[in-house]
Amino acid sequence: MTRAGTVAVGVEATPKKAFATAVDWPGWSRSGKTEELAVTALADYARRYAIVAEEAGVPFEPGDYEVVERTGGAGGTDFGVPSAITDLDRRPLDAAEAERRARIVAAAWAVFARVAAGAPAELRKGPRGGGRDRDKMVGHVIEAEGAYAHEMGIKMKQPDPTDPAADALLRTAMVDVLREPSDGSALAGRKWTTRYAARRIAWHALDHAWEMEDRSDPA
Repeated sequence: MTRAGTVAVGVEATPKKAFATAVDWPGWSRSGKTEELAVTALADYARRYAIVAEEAGVPFEPGDYEVVERTGGAGGTDFGVPSAITDLDRRPLDAAEAERRARIVAAAWAVFARVAAGAPAELRKGPRGGGRDRDKMVGHVIEAEGAYAHEMGIKMKQPDPTDPAADALLRTAMVDVLREPSDGSALAGRKWTTRYAARRIAWHALDHAWEMEDRSDPA
């Protein structure tokens, strides 16, 4: 067990890239060329993640960082996606912790929506430039969630990115799954566990929210 206030960190790594993930905080996951750089990046983003925790109404007072699990990268690691489902992701989840994680996922969506609402339509190019401007990035996040819902066993039509009501219905269904207690087994007999689903969904929304913030600022 980690000490009180210590952030438990899981690391997935390949020879090219590492991801450091705060085990108890869905969406707080950053990458670097090495484990050390990934953990440093994770710590650097604590102040930004604090906004998500506040949105969720969850106390957030990070202290030291302790790597508690290391695993090899999965297919998407080198492409910038924390994609390894680990032993820690397969732990049981009681009702209270499932509810807490579901609230954090909903908070990540709220932060993403708020950032998008304040961002310019055309985003600055540069090291975080990518290829998407604001509206395409919003559409990308929503479209990805259709695939995520499928991994969770949710059978709903892929929402139209321009239809907020349809997106809200899908997200409600996703949160309903996330707040259910779990014995740690895969959802719907597929691959994703509840813990992994929460962190992957929240990470994707926050990674693009933070990218959008970075690219909204002048160079």
